[in-house]
Amino acid sequence: MSTKTNKFLIHEDWAVVILGTLVILSSLFFFLLPIPVFKWENTSILTDKIFQLDNLSAILIQFVFMSGIGALGAFIMGKSVKNFLKGFPVVYLLTIIALLIAGSSGMRALNLEAVIFSLMIGLAISNFFKLPKWFTTALSTELFVKIGLVLLGTTVIFADILKAGSLGLIQALVVVVSVWYFAYWLCRKLKVDDELTMMISSAVSICGVSAAIATSGAIKGDAKKLSYVISMVLITAIPMMIFMPYIAQYFSFPQAVTGAWLGGSIDTSGAVVASGTLVGEEALKISTIVKFSQNVLLGIAAFAISIYWSYTNHKDENGERVKPTIGVIWERFPKFVLGFIGASLLFSFFLPQETIVNVKDSLKNLQGAWFALAFTSIGLETNFKDLFGNQSKKPLYAFLLAQLFNVIITLVIAFYLFGNS
Repeated sequence: MSTKTNKFLIHEDWAVVILGTLVILSSLFFFLLPIPVFKWENTSILTDKIFQLDNLSAILIQFVFMSGIGALGAFIMGKSVKNFLKGFPVVYLLTIIALLIAGSSGMRALNLEAVIFSLMIGLAISNFFKLPKWFTTALSTELFVKIGLVLLGTTVIFADILKAGSLGLIQALVVVVSVWYFAYWLCRKLKVDDELTMMISSAVSICGVSAAIATSGAIKGDAKKLSYVISMVLITAIPMMIFMPYIAQYFSFPQAVTGAWLGGSIDTSGAVVASGTLVGEEALKISTIVKFSQNVLLGIAAFAISIYWSYTNHKDENGERVKPTIGVIWERFPKFVLGFIGASLLFSFFLPQETIVNVKDSLKNLQGAWFALAFTSIGLETNFKDLFGNQSKKPLYAFLLAQLFNVIITLVIAFYLFGNS
């Protein structure tokens, strides 16, 4: 007997805009979710602080809230709400385990993010156990990560970036353009397929996972290819996050240069902050500015890619390329980016500073929780055979070489712009 689903369908990107807006508005006008604590140093703190009733209540309230948002998303997109509600507690529990691992003093000393452990836990389960089909089809990876991206917009405050100086914006623009075209050229040389070429180029040059998601939305990319690129981003972020600060220290790079290098090279915002913290306060400030500047370019890049993809891949019934209409370009454009831009504009120009200060920690916590859930789901959907099979070698080589070029060119630009500051 088939499961009856809602016939009032909304495209996933528009659903994300609606859901992200609901999360933001609920924080602004109704209630702030309590922030669970996951940092611990020993078993005594784990028992007295993490597993204490108030903290467990905060985790439960967050679970109920996110379950409701996710179930609403499943409903308006015409997916099975029943299967979502059956599968979500498992994904949430695995994500909590990842957050607890990342919250330990040992893991915090290594600056390893929760999303790394979310991915690893998901991969371990998916590669050693056969998951039921209803469970895998109920996973809402892109829904989770796109809601997180809309909430990311609340942290991209234009005034803060401009106040900190134009050099970060200049570096972000130069790095994005140069690295994107190099990665694109390299993928073409290695005969990587068009979809992976676009996702790899954007992921390496702009802002890692966020850019890969936006690009996949713009080109209507294959979900498995997107998971492959995201996995490469996270796997390479770990050694870069750990070793780059020590390389900078060994060669006595100025803190401003190091910060600009880290912010422009490392693909995840959390890893940038962790690496900048290892170097010092100035490096942390500059690295954050550069990374946020790249995040600002996300919407512009998504729009440009949707236009390019429409013009180069729009074909008629005979398979011949034709000039796309405005409607086709708009259909290609990833609508969730509008939520990201709208959130950034709201928090940059329309809300008083007192309100922003009041809600930012709660929204930041929710943003991290949605991302962690997304990476748990990515792991549960991904098989090592897909990641490291023969057909994956050329994209892997292209990604690694493009990342190496990114590290080198970003360091050169950082010295040129920040070497005398």
